This record gives sequence, C-alpha cells and structure tokens, in this order.
Amino acid sequence: MKTGFIWDERFAWFYSGFDRRPSPFYQPHPALDTRETKERIRELLVVSGLADTLISVPATPIDERDILRHHTPEYLAKVRAISEHGGGDVGEGAWVGPHCYDIVRLSAGACAAGLDSVLDGKVDNIYVLCRPAGHHATRDAGRGFCVLSNIPIAILRARASSRVQRVAVLDWDVHHGNGTQDAFYQDPDVLTISIHQDGNFPPASGPMEESGEGAGAGYNINIPLPPGSGHGAYLETMTRVVIPALEAYRPEVIVVASGLDASAMDPLARMMCYSETFRLMTRHLREAANALCGGRLVLCHEGGYSSVYAPWCALAIIEELSGAPPMLRDPSLDRFAAWPYQDLQPHQADVIAKAARLISRIR
Repeated sequence: MKTGFIWDERFAWFYSGFDRRPSPFYQPHPALDTRETKERIRELLVVSGLADTLISVPATPIDERDILRHHTPEYLAKVRAISEHGGGDVGEGAWVGPHCYDIVRLSAGACAAGLDSVLDGKVDNIYVLCRPAGHHATRDAGRGFCVLSNIPIAILRARASSRVQRVAVLDWDVHHGNGTQDAFYQDPDVLTISIHQDGNFPPASGPMEESGEGAGAGYNINIPLPPGSGHGAYLETMTRVVIPALEAYRPEVIVVASGLDASAMDPLARMMCYSETFRLMTRHLREAANALCGGRLVLCHEGGYSSVYAPWCALAIIEELSGAPPMLRDPSLDRFAAWPYQDLQPHQADVIAKAARLISRIR
C-alpha cells in the first residue's frame, strides 16, 4: 500500500483573521481556523513514526486558468486585490490575510496534486493536509473559512485533461458541503454525498430534498444527522447510505472532504465522534475503493477546530489509509467511547433510512 501525504509549511502562514463583530463591548478573538491544529496533526504523524512511512508529494500553486474553470474572474480578482491591500473578508467569514493569495492558490494546488498522484498511480491513496479549506466556497464568494473550491477545481482540472470522468465526492465535515454541491448540482458525472449536522452551517443548507437537478437529478445525497449523533450513527450512515451509493455509482476515483469537526471536542459542532469512528469510516471507504476503483482514494482536509483532539482523528485516518497498525493510543478514546448515546438512536436511524431511499435514483 502506497499512501501519499501533502503538507507545505506555507499553509501554517495563512492568516485567517479575527472575529470582528460590530459591538464596542465584544473583544475580538482570533478565528477558530488556526495554524496550530494543522501543525499538531503533522507533529503527531512525526512523533508516531507514521510520517516516515508516507510518500511525500509536493504541491505547487494552482494555475489561475484552472481556478477559472469554476470561479468567476470577478471573484478571483477580488481575492487577489483584498490580499494585496491588507487583507479582509472575501465573502462570509472567509478572511484572506495580507499576501496570502499565493497560499490560497497553493491549497487548491495541493488538492489537484493529490488527485494527480492517485490518477497517475504514484500512490494508491493520499491525505492532503491543506489550508485554507474549500468546501463552503462558491463560484463568486468565499464562506466559512473557505476561499477557493479546492476539490471542484481539482476535479474539473483532471476532467479537462481527460484523466478521469466519473468521480464520487464524500464530505464528512460536520458542516454541509454546500460549495461542492453547488459545483456539481446538475452534473451526473460527479456524485456528491454530504454527512453533516442538520442545520449547523450554512444555515438552512443541506436538506435531504436537495438531490440535484436537470441531468444531475439524483446525484446529490444529503444526510443531515441530528445533533448528538456519534459513533453508531456515523457508521450506520456509511453502511446503509454511503457505501451502497458508491457501489451503485461505481466511480473511477473517490475524493473525500475530510473535516474532523464531527469529533466530540469540536467547538463548532455538537456531534460525538471519536478517533475510532474516523478510523472505521476510512476502512469502509478504503475497502470500497479497492473493490470499485483500484483503491484510488483522495482525502483533502477541510474543517476541524479542536487542536487537542483533531490530530488523533487524523492519525487514525492516515493509519487506516496506509494499513499501519495503531502506533499511539488516543488518550481520550475510552472516555468518548463510553459516553451514553454513542449507539445508534431511533431518531437517527429514521433519518438514515430516509437517506438510503435516495440511492435508487443513481444510475
């Protein structure tokens, strides 16, 4: 098993701004998307010894021509101008700091390099630890710490060179993958699946009724899980909805928007997953990829805002991708696994059963 990994120190240099609410009584606070979480993921890979077993893949900034396959010229010019003139918000909570334009392009370029490395056979699968994230960005606006649509840009670039046609994107970030959904909502050549906390972010985004339109009708599946969903609900979602949908669709490659904010310690959500949840979800995906598309599996990092716990979830994912045995013991594993309501609850099962009915629309 050849597992790749992408990290560039410049991702840590990206400045994601402050929470600046219009009140004289509110003390500004740094954005929760910090460099620390990503650096601690990288450091845990190093101290565990896992980093030494991974194939390092370099990233270069994405070409602007590839960005414009998806984003509007006006939006791209806005991002560049704001970055060059001191920084600011390029949409809704998507801050670009001074001189960060090339880092934004580097993050999208990393996802493209990860997809290329898998399609070229240089690695079997890969984890792209990039920043800033991308799954909330739309064609003409940034949102929720996301500036460019990293995964759609990578897919459209690969499709333009006829290197891949049929792609599945699974988004297990706890927030709805609205940007990826929008990018391919009318496109039957990309199956998009989002597992997210119902109603969290963006507001009112990601109901089950949004299932694609036109030629893409039936090729978007939303699974809006109730707050408080944990290990049992997420694994049931994988076995009842995600894996059967992938088997029905039979993609050439599977891409994952790998947010770690469904974890029990995340400050921006109310789910209860833990490292073993992410390990087993990855196992299901790896086995599906082996059966369906020659093992081709690309994970691009999205959210995850607990600098204490997100690294343990990432370690479990990458251990499973590489086939390595657990190298360090998650110190919080037993505590989170013992929480009440980690088993599948009836109200969660009802939502999952409804989502499973959507699979019949896939051709």
